Parts: sequence; C-alpha cells; structure tokens
Amino acid sequence: MAAAEWQVYGRRQVYGSPWVEVWLDDVEIPGVGRVDHHVLRMPRASTTAVVTDGESRILLIYRHRFITGRWGWEVPAGWAEPGEEPAAAIAREVEEETGWRPGRVELMTEYDAMAGISDAHFRSYHVTGCIHVGEPQDISEAARVEWLPESEVIKLLVGGEVSDGPSHAALSYYLGPRRLAAADRSRTREG
Repeated sequence: MAAAEWQVYGRRQVYGSPWVEVWLDDVEIPGVGRVDHHVLRMPRASTTAVVTDGESRILLIYRHRFITGRWGWEVPAGWAEPGEEPAAAIAREVEEETGWRPGRVELMTEYDAMAGISDAHFRSYHVTGCIHVGEPQDISEAARVEWLPESEVIKLLVGGEVSDGPSHAALSYYLGPRRLAAADRSRTREG
C-alpha cells in the first residue's frame, strides 16, 4: 500500500531573518489527523566544497561552533547571496575562508539535510586547481586551515572530529560513492 501525501491547509510565519525562518504549518498526516508542524525554511542556497590538490590531500578548516560547543574539522561552506549562483558562492567562500582561489568548481551532489522539518537544501562541489592568494579574508571562520592527506581525513571522520553535518556528508560522498562511480566508469571504458 502506497503512503499518501501530507496535505497542507495553511501556514504562518513565527519568526524570520535573512538566515532562517520558522513557520507553523497546519497539516493533515494520513492516519494521524491534523497537526501543527514546525518548519525551518532557509531563504538562501547552502553550499559546501571538498577542495583537493591532485596529491590526495583535502583542504579543511578547524573551527569552534558555539551552538554545539565543539571544535572540529570542516570543509569550506556558506550561503549564496541573493541572485548569486551557488557555484560562484562556494568559489567565493573557499577563497574567503581559506585564502585559496578555486580553479575548477564541479557539482558533486545535492541533498536535503533535514527533510522532515526543514527545506535546507545543500549543494556539494568538488573544487580543484586552487592557487594560494593570501591569508583567509574572514578570520572568524577558522583557527587553522590545512591540507590533510585523505588517510588523515578518513581518521578524522571515523574518530568523530568532523561533526558538522554538511562537512561529514560532503567528505563521505567524495570518498565513497563519487569514488566508486568513477572506478565503475573506468572499468566500463576498459571492458
């Protein structure tokens, strides 16, 4: 038996800012009835990037997140400004946060981070061909910026030192499905 779609009868905004909106939606859930459902809406496109150097190293930033009270490693990330293309936004963010100017910016994957409560949609890019242009422009973004070998990045992921969800998703996708798909394409061309 196929599940039925939830029906939305109305919505009202409880809070809004340029970064996040909180809405209360009047929805009917099949088999449950009508309920008020909180929804977080993100007004701007969210982007992340796995930045590699061609030598099996990945560029990461080390920073503190006050909300969770944790230090951890993250990929460059940020929001697109109104009217800005997401690929241009992540190129800008990489340079601002790391001091490295991207050469090539290629979309890897897209996903909805918390589809049960939010419309937060992320685009993850693979960035290559970077040139160093100076120190990071936004000193509030990172305590350290480092090129780390893939083997070290895997240890950080497994050890819980990459706790930021978008970073975890981007790195895991890059090291897993993206790599497996490339290997499959290579075998197909050879076979």
